[in-house]
Amino acid sequence: MENSNLLIDFYELTMGQGYFNKKIDNNIAYFDLFFRKVPDGASFVIANGVKKCVEYLAQFHFTSEDMDYLKSLSLFSDEYLKRLSNIKFTGDVWAVEDGTVVFPNEPMITVKAPLIEAQLVETALLVYFNHNSLITTKASRIVRSAKGRSVMEFGSRRAQGESAAVDGALDAYIAGASGTACTLTGELYGVPVLGTMAHSFVQSFDTEYEAFKAYAESFPNSCTFLVDTYNTLKSGVPNAIRVNNEVLKPMGKSLAGIRIDSGDLAYLAKEARKMLDEAGLNTTKIVTSNSLDEYVITSLLEQNAPIDSFGVGENMITSKSNPVFGGVYKLVAIEKNNQILPKIKISDNVEKITNPHFKKIFRLYDKNNKLITDLICVYDEEMPSGKLTLIHPDKEWIKKDISYYRVKELRKKMLENGKIVYRFPTIKQTRQKVQDELNTLWDEALRINNPQTYIINLSTKLQKIKNDLLKNEQ
Repeated sequence: MENSNLLIDFYELTMGQGYFNKKIDNNIAYFDLFFRKVPDGASFVIANGVKKCVEYLAQFHFTSEDMDYLKSLSLFSDEYLKRLSNIKFTGDVWAVEDGTVVFPNEPMITVKAPLIEAQLVETALLVYFNHNSLITTKASRIVRSAKGRSVMEFGSRRAQGESAAVDGALDAYIAGASGTACTLTGELYGVPVLGTMAHSFVQSFDTEYEAFKAYAESFPNSCTFLVDTYNTLKSGVPNAIRVNNEVLKPMGKSLAGIRIDSGDLAYLAKEARKMLDEAGLNTTKIVTSNSLDEYVITSLLEQNAPIDSFGVGENMITSKSNPVFGGVYKLVAIEKNNQILPKIKISDNVEKITNPHFKKIFRLYDKNNKLITDLICVYDEEMPSGKLTLIHPDKEWIKKDISYYRVKELRKKMLENGKIVYRFPTIKQTRQKVQDELNTLWDEALRINNPQTYIINLSTKLQKIKNDLLKNEQ
C-alpha cells in the first residue's frame, strides 16, 4: 500500500476534531500498545512489526488527495482540515525490539506525542504490530514442534491478501522457517525461496515417469518429486527411484527428496523410507505437506514418522487456530503543568483494567541466563539491584524474594521528536534474536501443550499508583 496514512479508524478523526475544538490537541499524551492474551494458549508472544510502526510514524502525513477526500465528507471544519494538512508525527517512541519474547499487559510500544498525533496513528500501529506478531508467534510454535527439522512456508495462496502473503512469509522466516514459496518475499527481503512442482506438472505429461524425468533433466542438482499424484507407494516412489537410476545416477547425481501431500502421512513416510533405503537412496529426504500445523507435526513425530522436513501453508500464514491477535492501544498518562498524570481505564471485565502511567520494563535473568520475570516500573524508577521482593500483580499476598539476578531495560528509544534514533538490525539478526530469546525461557514455557506461564510483576510504586486510582474512581 503506497499511501497508508488514512489507515485510520474514522472515530480517530472525529475525536481529533473534538480535541481541536477544545484546544487540547497539542497536550502531550502517552499511549501504550500492549496485548492481554497470548494466542493458542501459549505462554509468550514474539514481538514483531515494530520496525514497520516506527517507519510509519517517521513519515506520517496527509497528502493533498487525502485532504481532498476528507473535505469531501463535509463533516470537518476548515480550521481543523488546515491543521491536518500540515500534521506530522513529532513525538517520541519507546519500544521492544522485533524478535523479543513478550508477555500480556506489557507496554510493547509507548507513544509520547501531542494528543491528536498520538490518537491518529492508533489503527496503523495496531495493524502492523498485531499481524506481524501473530504470524511470527504462530510460526515459531510450528518450527519448534518440528524438533530441528526444516519447516518451509508454503501459504501464499491461502493468505488473506497480498501484504499478508508477503509479510507473513517474512514473519515465518524470522521465526525460524527455512524459507518460503513466496517469490516476492525473496525478491524484497532476501528470504530463501523454495519449491519444486505441483500435481499439475505431473498431470501435464503422458506418464508420471515422463514428468519426473523431465524435471530431473531440468534440475538435476536439487531434484524433489511430488509422489502422490496417482498412487504414492505403487507408482510415485517407484517412478522416483527409476528416474534416479536412469537419469540422475548417470549424471553423477542423486535424488534429493520426495514430497507427500496427501493420505496417511506417517504410514506413507515409513513405507517410502523403506523403499528408498532398499534402493540405496539413504540420503534422499522425505518432505510432507497437506494442512500441517504444530499439533499434526507433533503427532507425526510421536509416531516416529521418518520425515525430514515439512511444508506448512494456511495454518501458519493465517494462524488459523487463533487468527486474531488482540493488541490494544490505550491512553495511560497526560502532561499537565509540567507533570505527568497517570490515567487508567476501568472495566467490569478485570482483564481490561489498564496499568497506568508512563512506564519502563526491566527484565531479570538468573545465573543461567534464564528469564525470571519482567518488572514493569514507573518511568522515573531506577534499575533494581540487591534483594528484590516480587509481588504477584493480582494476588498481593503472594511474594517472592530474589537476590541474585542480571537485569536489563527491555525497551529502546526509537523515535525522538519524530526522527528515528535507533539503528534497526538486519532480518538475519532479528531471526537470530528470536532464537536467542527462546533460549532464555524455561523448557516448560516452550511446551506446545499446557505450557508453564510467567508471572509479570509491577513495581511497588506502580502497584500503589494503580490501586489508588482504582479506589479514587469507585
